[in-house]
Amino acid sequence: MLSFSSSKSFTLGKGLPDLHALSNSFSESISIRLNPPMVLNFRSRSLQIRAIDAAQPYDYEAHLRTQFKKSNTLKIAIIGFGNFGQFLAKTFVKQGHTILAHSRTNYVDVARKLGVSFFHDPHDLCEEHPEVVLLCSSILSTKSVLQSLPFQRLRRNTLFVDVLSVKEFPRNLFLDILPAEFDILCTHPMFGPESGKHGWAGLPLVYDKVRIGIDEFRIARCAKFLDIFAREGCRMVEMTCAEHDRYAAESQFITHTMGRVLERFGLESTEINTKGYETLLNLVENTAGDSFDLYYGLFVYNKNAMEQLERLDMAFESIKKEIFGYMHRLYRRQLFEEEGGLGASKEKKVEQKLLHDGSAPDHPSETVSPNGAVPEPPSVKQKP
Repeated sequence: MLSFSSSKSFTLGKGLPDLHALSNSFSESISIRLNPPMVLNFRSRSLQIRAIDAAQPYDYEAHLRTQFKKSNTLKIAIIGFGNFGQFLAKTFVKQGHTILAHSRTNYVDVARKLGVSFFHDPHDLCEEHPEVVLLCSSILSTKSVLQSLPFQRLRRNTLFVDVLSVKEFPRNLFLDILPAEFDILCTHPMFGPESGKHGWAGLPLVYDKVRIGIDEFRIARCAKFLDIFAREGCRMVEMTCAEHDRYAAESQFITHTMGRVLERFGLESTEINTKGYETLLNLVENTAGDSFDLYYGLFVYNKNAMEQLERLDMAFESIKKEIFGYMHRLYRRQLFEEEGGLGASKEKKVEQKLLHDGSAPDHPSETVSPNGAVPEPPSVKQKP
């Protein structure tokens, strides 16, 4: 017989009681009487089931979600976590990618707010084995930054990507410095924090797959990185680095040049702005936020930039000559015409030059038209 302080009783057969029947917790002492007579006393403690023989249900859907997320996201290390690096990181994190960052400046607080892991030491970052290393440094510091990275701590097939505004320079740098096993993808998001602050839809992303391994994994990894921009609606443009630099010198470099010229000029908004004037103000705003190092890099590291600058200078001089020439011709016409107004055809008398023998002609004066045409002089009879 089992007796409990709760006045409940249970009858058991021979042997020990079935503990599974005592699955409830008891806070009072329990006394168990068995047949044949035998008394078991338990101290005051709770009885709990600590093991279940039945198999736990397997959450197959959760497993599929985890695998899907893992197969569609990347671990990306951003080297150079300045203005542009933070700008890209916001979208990368939003899409679910794991982002690591390193920079000479301490951006720990900024990185924490963005959901990014910041590393002061590049060795520690590389030991995390990122799948993609994204260089967001300035053009001028790219070489020194690249040479400072401990390549031996990375996986042998790591994908290196740059986002510089010039392309042949980083391409050649990657090929010269990176181990031959590393993949290389040169990209240029042709927008920035100002022009892309309302979204990337319709904005161009230029890329060149310089060196991508033939393994399915490496091809898929490159595609996943490019898909980050495609998902945001970017216009994906594939072209060689040489083609990019030729086009960029004609577009981006000239744009930055005119923006800086107008900024030095002191362009200001007025109460009667036209649409065209608003466009110029927006140009100044978009380019003024970029550092001079960027503009200098666009000039020095793009061999086509000098030619474009010379063409721009020639075009400006041509405009000046044309407008000053027109004004000169207009003043000249007004100066040499009488009160009859522009286009008058009245003739003016000018003094006739002496003949070669010093004698004066029969007609001491002649008439000329305003265009300066002088009629043939009258015939002079020779003395016998």
